[in-house]
Amino acid sequence: MNLFQLRYFTELAHEQHYTNAAWNLNISQPSLSHAISQLEEELGVQLFEKAGRGTRLTEYGNEFLQCVERSLSILDNGIEDMQRHARGEGLIRLGFLAQLAVEFIPGLASRFLSQNPELKIDFTFHADRTPDLLDGLKQQKYDLVFCARPVESEFFSCVPIDRQELVLIVQERHPLAVKDSISLNDTLQYPYIFFDNSTGLRPVIDELFEKIGKRPKIAYETDEEQIIFGLVSHGFGIAVTPYRELLLKLNVKILPILSPSWEGNIYMVSNKLSYLTPAVKNFREFILHHLLMQSESPRGR
Repeated sequence: MNLFQLRYFTELAHEQHYTNAAWNLNISQPSLSHAISQLEEELGVQLFEKAGRGTRLTEYGNEFLQCVERSLSILDNGIEDMQRHARGEGLIRLGFLAQLAVEFIPGLASRFLSQNPELKIDFTFHADRTPDLLDGLKQQKYDLVFCARPVESEFFSCVPIDRQELVLIVQERHPLAVKDSISLNDTLQYPYIFFDNSTGLRPVIDELFEKIGKRPKIAYETDEEQIIFGLVSHGFGIAVTPYRELLLKLNVKILPILSPSWEGNIYMVSNKLSYLTPAVKNFREFILHHLLMQSESPRGR
C-alpha cells in the first residue's frame, strides 16, 4: 500500500466513475483499475462494486474511506506545516542580556517582521546572564543568544554585533569623582564592588587588571549589576561596569576608562550542533545584513 493508491482510492470514491477519476488524476483508466485491485488484494476486502455505468463504495469501502480521509488530512496538514517552515515561517527563540531588552532586540525583531509581512513568524524573548544564556543555547532552549564573549567552544558560532562600553563608577562624593576620566592604576587604593565568577563580565574585568599587572581590593561580589549600582551609590566601593542609562539617575559619577584600553562587544551566538530552521537562518542573515548596512553608512563609518 502506498500514498498514491490511497489518493486514487479517495478520488474514485468521490467521483464514482473510473474514467472520470482517472482523468482527474491524470493517469490512465487501466492504471487506476490496477491500483485499486492491488489495494483490495492487500486489504483482503472489496472496496467498490458496480452501480450502472459507474461504481460505488461497498460497506467496507465506506469504512475505509473515513480512515483514509482522516489520515490524509493529518498528512496534508503536516506537509503544509513543513512547507510553511520551508518558506521561513515559524518560531524564533531568542535569549539575550537584559540591557538589550529595551531597544536593541525588540527593534531588530520589529524590523524583521515589517520586512516579512506575508510570513507568520513568532518570537519568544528571554533575558538572562551570559553563562545561563549559553547553557540554554547548548541545551537547545534558544535558537540565538546575544551576550558577552563566550569562551572558545566546539558548540558556539559567534559574531560581534554591538559594542559594549565599560566605565568606572564612583559615588558622587568619592575622591575620584573630581576626575573626568580614569586610569585603573589610579583606583587601586579604593575597595571595589566586583561581578562574581558566575557572570560573563568577571573574566572581562579580570583581563583589564591583568593588563596593568595588578589586582584591586575586592570588598563585595555579586552577580547583579543593579546591586553593584546601589552599593556604589551608597559608598560601599567603586566598580567597573558596562555603561547603562540608569546610571545617569543615580548618585554616581561615571568615568571613562582611558587605561588600559579595551574594546568589548555583544555577540550573536548560535549552536553549531543544532539545526537552524529557515526562519532562524533568515533572521540571522537579516541581522548580519543590517549590521553591514550600518557599517557602510556615513554614520556607521
